[in-house]
Amino acid sequence: MAFSAKHLARGEQIDMELRTHIKAILLPLLLGLLIIVAAFAASFWISSQGWSDWATLAVWIVALLLLLAFVVVPILRWRTTIYVLTNRRLITRRGILSKSGRDIPLYRINDVSYEKGLLDRLLGCGTLIISDASEQAGVRLHDVPRVEQVQVRVNELLYHQDDGGDDDGTFPPGDPRSQHGRRGF
Repeated sequence: MAFSAKHLARGEQIDMELRTHIKAILLPLLLGLLIIVAAFAASFWISSQGWSDWATLAVWIVALLLLLAFVVVPILRWRTTIYVLTNRRLITRRGILSKSGRDIPLYRINDVSYEKGLLDRLLGCGTLIISDASEQAGVRLHDVPRVEQVQVRVNELLYHQDDGGDDDGTFPPGDPRSQHGRRGF
């Protein structure tokens, strides 16, 4: 599911489009393999016991339901979760049937950090933590591939948005917008 350009404002450009790391679906895939192996083993055992074909059919129906719940749904959730970084905002979208999302304008972001556990370090992913200047809690983007590079890119975009002025409206000494310590007009 690629992010559609029709959702962008005029002059807005996609800088980075990410999906969570494949780590997010490794466990469901392994579980799916285990369910299939168990269903084959149960079918073989049922037929060797001389039970009816209905028992074998029941095993495969249960296996199918387990596959849908524990394999197909997590994979669909993974496929429909996307993080987009544009030159103006951070966009998150997720959902299979019902959709949810959050947009954070870059100028509202005041902190970008990341966390990496041992498994994350081995697999090259981590959790990106974005804190913004709003009443809502910041956003945690789990299983972001190459999380350090993404953090650097977010910071580059943040500094590109920054006009160089301090929060009080003054500029550093020597800045052409500064007039001997007075506000640049």
